[in-house]
Amino acid sequence: MPKVPVMTNKSFPMGFILLGFSEWPHLEMILFWIVIILYTMIILSNSIIILLSCVDPHLYTPMYFFLSNLSFLDLCFTTTTVPHMLSNLWGPGKIITHTGCVIQLCMLLCLGATECVMLVVMAFDRYIAICQPLHYTIIMHHQFCWKLVLIAWLSGLIESVTQIPVTLQLPFCTHHRLDDFLCEVPALIRLTCGDTSAIEWQMTISAILFTIVPLALILTSYGYIAQALGKIQSKDGRQKAIATCSSHLTVVFMFYGTVAPVYTYPKNHFASTYSKFFTFFYTVVTPLLNPLIYSLRNKDVKNAMLQLLRRGSP
Repeated sequence: MPKVPVMTNKSFPMGFILLGFSEWPHLEMILFWIVIILYTMIILSNSIIILLSCVDPHLYTPMYFFLSNLSFLDLCFTTTTVPHMLSNLWGPGKIITHTGCVIQLCMLLCLGATECVMLVVMAFDRYIAICQPLHYTIIMHHQFCWKLVLIAWLSGLIESVTQIPVTLQLPFCTHHRLDDFLCEVPALIRLTCGDTSAIEWQMTISAILFTIVPLALILTSYGYIAQALGKIQSKDGRQKAIATCSSHLTVVFMFYGTVAPVYTYPKNHFASTYSKFFTFFYTVVTPLLNPLIYSLRNKDVKNAMLQLLRRGSP
């Protein structure tokens, strides 16, 4: 039986060919303009959330502090992925260099894992606010909020540092064609021509730690929140709490629901077939919807926006 060709580490610096949506050439140009429009909206909407959280005193609370950090994460995430995606969609040049692939891989792992933890932090903030309102200001003080954000970023950094060396040692096939438009670990695993069981297990464990476990913690916290909401006497207070919590839950299910199928078991048929569509959703669609979901259903953000517009008007 002939040996299966592999790409050694010496040939890895040649880079990879990102196939993306090249099987639908007529769709690529349409997607190019769609992505440009969405990317512009992502920058504007997330920047507005960050700006409002910084300039409006009514938004100087832990909830909006974490929301502005989530918006910053989304800005970083899309800036890491979208420019190269646009380059991929624009013309026949689909190659990404070794350096570009490594940088993109590091950033994606770090930012993705950080966002997973940040969503848990935001759920914890809502739990304390609704279930222990009298102790909220004592527990969620400024220094503690910064520590939670630091933990989220350190978690992402650890995930990136742990995953990158193992991924780059994989026995890649000689054709080095990635059926994706990004350098992601699942796509690189599917490119290998050797035994990948070890890294698949590592990837699965990592996915469980950063998707399944956080989702379980979030749902548990919202179980307690649901019980506490029934005890709130004020109708307006209950509706405001429900609106805030439902917005966060919507974001949680959008993000985890698209990340988990791709990363939990990267070589299964479902992940292989639909991975690029899931990737497109959590790299472009979710960062756009996050600020819209929070702002459209949040009176505080709307009022802060109106006040900012009034200041700017002559």
